[in-house]
Amino acid sequence: MTAPISESWTRIENWPAAHAPTTCAAPAPPADPADIAATERDIGRPLPKPLVVSLLRHDGLGYQGGSLLPGSYRPIGARRIADEWRLFTGFYDRLTAEEMGDDEADFDFMGMGFSSVLYGHPRLIPIAQDVGEGYLVLDQRPEIDRGRVHQAEATDGVRRGSQEAWASVPGLMETVAASLETGRPVDHFTPEVDQGDPAFLSGAAARAAGHA
Repeated sequence: MTAPISESWTRIENWPAAHAPTTCAAPAPPADPADIAATERDIGRPLPKPLVVSLLRHDGLGYQGGSLLPGSYRPIGARRIADEWRLFTGFYDRLTAEEMGDDEADFDFMGMGFSSVLYGHPRLIPIAQDVGEGYLVLDQRPEIDRGRVHQAEATDGVRRGSQEAWASVPGLMETVAASLETGRPVDHFTPEVDQGDPAFLSGAAARAAGHA
């Protein structure tokens, strides 16, 4: 059974408090419920409850360095979600998507694990961003992947995570908490302190940070 978001956040907060206390001194405050409501109006639908619970704990990150999520992604706050959603959906090729049809698009996505047609889909909600402007998006389409977290980049399209960690926001946060506590990698990304900030690093970068 997946742990509640609040429990996972407590575990996540404990790790930087012990390993990167300088950055942990200024965590993002909870989101203003009015900002969450404004974002829901902007995107035209309610935000999923697990995401709302997470935002009411921390409205993104309160420090500039680090990433917190595997793949160098940083959670973004409620108002940023609306801003990034507007940018993201501007890339949606509705004509191509309609010509392909939902069934064929889903078949390709589930079979190949990625889709360029889904990039910018208005029911994919950005919830985190990396330095290269890639996103983690929360799938709110009414299909089998509803609630799942995907990676989305303009060059590669939307990529479906193969591990169970990406099956939901609560699942992802619980996996991150366990990885921070045990040092166990998530999709080849290992939790480290990188230049004083908590981050998930891959391969040689993690080894270099460990010997810095």
